[in-house]
Amino acid sequence: MLFNSIDFLIFFPVVTLIYFIIPRKVRYIWLLAVSYYFYMCWNAKYALLLLISSIVTWLCGLLVHSAEKLLTKKLALAACLCVNLGILFFFKYFDFFLQNFNRVLSGLHIQLFEKRFDVLLPVGISFYTFQALGYTIDVYRGKVTPEKNILRYALFVSFFCQLVAGPIERSESLLGQMRNLEKKRLWNYRNIVSGLMLMVWGMFVKMVIADRVAILVDVVFGNYYLHGTVALAAGAVGFAIQIYCDFMGYSTIAIGAARVMGFRLVENFETPYFAGSVSEFWKRWHISLSTWFRDYVYIPLGGNRCSKPKKYFNLMATMAVSGLWHGANWNYVAWGLLHGGYQVVGDVTAGWRARLIDMLHTKKESISYRLAQVVTTFVLTDIAWIFFRSVSLSHAFRYCSRLFTKWDPWNLFNGTIYALGLDRPEFNILVVSLVVLFLADLIRYKRRQDIAVFLQEQCIWFRWGVMIALITATLVFGVYGIDFESSQFIYFQF
Repeated sequence: MLFNSIDFLIFFPVVTLIYFIIPRKVRYIWLLAVSYYFYMCWNAKYALLLLISSIVTWLCGLLVHSAEKLLTKKLALAACLCVNLGILFFFKYFDFFLQNFNRVLSGLHIQLFEKRFDVLLPVGISFYTFQALGYTIDVYRGKVTPEKNILRYALFVSFFCQLVAGPIERSESLLGQMRNLEKKRLWNYRNIVSGLMLMVWGMFVKMVIADRVAILVDVVFGNYYLHGTVALAAGAVGFAIQIYCDFMGYSTIAIGAARVMGFRLVENFETPYFAGSVSEFWKRWHISLSTWFRDYVYIPLGGNRCSKPKKYFNLMATMAVSGLWHGANWNYVAWGLLHGGYQVVGDVTAGWRARLIDMLHTKKESISYRLAQVVTTFVLTDIAWIFFRSVSLSHAFRYCSRLFTKWDPWNLFNGTIYALGLDRPEFNILVVSLVVLFLADLIRYKRRQDIAVFLQEQCIWFRWGVMIALITATLVFGVYGIDFESSQFIYFQF
């Protein structure tokens, strides 16, 4: 069941209404039941994997907490990691491993396996596995007490608002809210209104912007060998916009839906394309995942409290694993390594860049300096997005080669841009909607407020005028129709 579907527009109000009127003691049971129904709408069989992950991590949390010997705690944690990561490896990475293993053996003129084990990747498996493992590790570290009620814990792992694409919640936050659910006063007009506003905004950026620019991106990346610099640059920038609006749209809808029901989920995006460096980008992009890797991978490896070479190794290893988390393909690993390399180079060159700035008497507070930082960072991340979007490493390298060698600046002025899947009216709709997105992100950047908080501070005619305009724009200009099926969110595949 997709957020941008008629099914969800029926499902969510019904679930919420019943949630508000049933006795407080059974609210978490109701949410657990509907969360499993929500997940089973994709593939009922794979709900068993969700259940297994929940049971194993719940039992492990209890065992780790009650064990007196450190060795027992470590063995219980290791077993939990093996089971959960083993399931993730089989469904997501086994074919990738087998393919590359065969490639190595073929170099030795040995053929071990010929058959591929094609299995359907369970939706959201990387998200709920990491969320469950984060809980177990936190119990091991003594940061949280284990949850004794298995149904309440199962709800923490499977909460439908953020089950299939995050945010990846920490147990001290979301599980803590679920423990206090019976005491919580749910009906809060301000929370309900702001939550619905966030849902409307998320639908707008997904259906009007992400799904529209996806048409252009698919045309360019699908036939990159026919295009020159202008079209390829448009495709690369278009994908940067698409993946941001697609994933930010999902997270915004998820946060809004949870807020309507009285839950607070962590923010997942904070204007990442306003970042002035790649390291700052990762503090603003997919925040719940980047902090997960920081706390459970980077810091345990040694973090930055070590020698420079070891620090850089830790950073590159973490970013490589982050890339592999996104998909079983070398282009994802290359994307991660590119971001790691950007940060290493940035750290190595920090000293001489500071001296150069002083020599040129450049004011770091100036708009031009900040703009140069933002543009440079965007260009670097956009080049990395080419590897993320491409179907293979060779595809990405050929795309980049044509991007930088097939110059055709005249195509900026002869209307060729309107032959990339979007005609002039559709392209103009995209441009106008991007202006709206820019203004919303600028408000978020300057005032550190999401659109719902900002609008609630405005006068009523402006607030509801904006909401009505967004709803109307989504209904009129959203990408859907008679032959259209609800567009899946990009991060569902991870």
